[in-house]
Amino acid sequence: MKDIKKLLPHRKPFLFVDRIEKADKDEIIGYKLFGDDEFFFKGHFPGYPIVPGVILIESMAQCGGAGVNELGILGESLIVLASVEKAKFRKQVKPGDEIKMVIKNKRISKAMLRQSGTAFVNGETAAEGEWLCLVAKKDQL
Repeated sequence: MKDIKKLLPHRKPFLFVDRIEKADKDEIIGYKLFGDDEFFFKGHFPGYPIVPGVILIESMAQCGGAGVNELGILGESLIVLASVEKAKFRKQVKPGDEIKMVIKNKRISKAMLRQSGTAFVNGETAAEGEWLCLVAKKDQL
């Protein structure tokens, strides 16, 4: 698999995918280890740090976008999160936890990308949801 920085425009502190293990037209699997130095742990929550739910959704959306870019389906495109549905948070993710993200491609077109995903910690579901991303060709930006 390609270096994640070649698959996503995101950079620290807002890059939430470490690696992609699998990417095919149906499913994408990726990982993110949340170290104790993540910027959001200082304020979410002091004395009891947990990964914010919105960061878990963003991580899954980034994983899905990286996987689609790995496949080369959309060419040189910028994939932008447009809506989130059915988000559920089931288990807290803490410093030192690695999430495994399993993303399902529901629909891919030149204009949009619809996916669903689940983030697991130690085999247990931490978060799940569905999202829609808009696709813009880099020369249209």
